[in-house]
Amino acid sequence: MTSVVSSPPRTIRIGSRKSQLALVQTYWVQEQLQKSFPDITFEVHTMSTQGDKILDVALAKIGDKGLFTKELEVGMLNQEIDFAVHSLKDLPTHLPEGLTLAAITERENPADALVVHEKHKDKQIDTLPEGAVIGTSSLRRLAQLRHHFPHFTFKDVRGNLITRLAKLDAGEYDALILAAAGLERLEMSDRIHQLLPKEISLHAVGQGALGIECRTDDSELLSLLKAIEHPQTRDRCLAERSFLRSLEGGCQVPIGVNTEISGENLTLTGIVASVDGQKFVKDTVTGIANNAEALGIELAELLRQQGAQEILSEIFAVIQRGS
Repeated sequence: MTSVVSSPPRTIRIGSRKSQLALVQTYWVQEQLQKSFPDITFEVHTMSTQGDKILDVALAKIGDKGLFTKELEVGMLNQEIDFAVHSLKDLPTHLPEGLTLAAITERENPADALVVHEKHKDKQIDTLPEGAVIGTSSLRRLAQLRHHFPHFTFKDVRGNLITRLAKLDAGEYDALILAAAGLERLEMSDRIHQLLPKEISLHAVGQGALGIECRTDDSELLSLLKAIEHPQTRDRCLAERSFLRSLEGGCQVPIGVNTEISGENLTLTGIVASVDGQKFVKDTVTGIANNAEALGIELAELLRQQGAQEILSEIFAVIQRGS
């Protein structure tokens, strides 16, 4: 009689950046998968990315070709880790050969949030004083806020969330603009003074959602990861990423979006703005949510007809000159 030796359950290695927010997000993914697959071991492995190491240069001047993802992607391709957890807004729309976006988790609030210094606790974004110093490292936020509030002073702010808030509290800034989702995930919702309405600030592509990236040839893992996918969020984010990809924009370019799903229909709104806020094109498309990527392409073409490509070309030229 031949005995059958079963192979031990697989150990799956999860890659994460070392920042506090990245780890909170990664441990959440680990917990969800562990609940669904108790016989599998999920281990977290951390890495530092280029974006984590360069903290004294504006993000747009570094470039965004995998600024917060490249080292994790190399780890996957070298089989040091099996999949990586990203803030989806940091994941480029063109992935390296051999890797795929395996799952998108349910989205937290994608809005931008106003966080103010104590002395402005009675103010809103539209009642802050002239010359108020607003901290942001995002060209998207900068362009939209300059469009609506040209009387503010804008100053770059880098570092992790805790560092940025410390700079605000020390009086270096009157207010910061941050992603509401990050504050909520770090249980710091009390610092959210105001959620900026979409009429003032359309959010980043993928903001508030987590993107799970893994090797395309790992069919077993691809199947497992579907357990934490949120179909509506995936449709919304695929439309947004298709829009960004079609405009050949990057994570650090002034392109903003908003998506809503009602029944089977998805509505996608997008803007492209010049960094000074002077040039601004915006439009909306609606269609079947299952056709999300085609909607992104349609909206990109609409904005291209309104001058979006010229605005982006000017921005890319400035960034390449290192201005």
